[in-house]
Amino acid sequence: MKRMFCIALVALIATTSLSADEAVVDQSIIERWETDPTQVFDASEVSLAELQWLARAVVIFADTPNDPRFRQQMDLLLADIDRLIERDVILITDTDPAARTSVRIALRPRGYALTVVDKDGRVLQRKPELWSVRELTRSIDRTPLRQQEIEDRRGENLR
Repeated sequence: MKRMFCIALVALIATTSLSADEAVVDQSIIERWETDPTQVFDASEVSLAELQWLARAVVIFADTPNDPRFRQQMDLLLADIDRLIERDVILITDTDPAARTSVRIALRPRGYALTVVDKDGRVLQRKPELWSVRELTRSIDRTPLRQQEIEDRRGENLR
């Protein structure tokens, strides 16, 4: 009887510590992004719901990480990442259709695609071709949420 109790206790402790570690990982996505906004996240680490009102998601989908369009798109985005950081953009990649991440299920891409999700959770753009940071930031800057952010920052600078 003591032996069964010990085994059950060890199993309970192991399960509890595993759950605690998973909670830390899930909770730290925003913290990790705020600490290093140049970081690129895998879609398996992120849910779009946890980003709502905190960040704009730019999700780059491909059927493989070796897709030349995927590589070119990442090079374009990372070369001018500072302009994306100014707009609270988090970069997310999903290059494994078989993984069926929550991001892939929600956005339903076909092959290569770049999708922009605003802070309110609305899909702003879906592009099946490469997009420069200039085009991307112009699209973001036209949204009502971004316009409000710009106005709020101007008001703070005048004080």
